Amino acid sequence: MGNLPPALGLIGIGWYVATCIVLGTLAGLWLDGEADMKPLFTLAGLGLGLLTAGYGGYRMLMDVLRPSRRSGPRRR
Repeated sequence: MGNLPPALGLIGIGWYVATCIVLGTLAGLWLDGEADMKPLFTLAGLGLGLLTAGYGGYRMLMDVLRPSRRSGPRRR
C-alpha cells in the first residue's frame, strides 16, 4: 500500500471490504431481476463478494503489517 501510515491503510482495507460486499450483492440483485430467480444470484453475489473481500483484505492487511514487523526487535 505504499508509504501510507498504518491507520490510513486500515481505513482503505475497510472501504475495500465494504465495496466488495456491496458490489457483489448489487450485481446479484440485478441478475436476479433479469433472470427472475430471486434468492439464487443475490446469495451467489454476496458469497463472491465475501470471498473477494476476505482474500483481498487479508493481502492488504499483510502489506500494512509487514513494515511494522521489520521495525520490531530482532529475535534469534
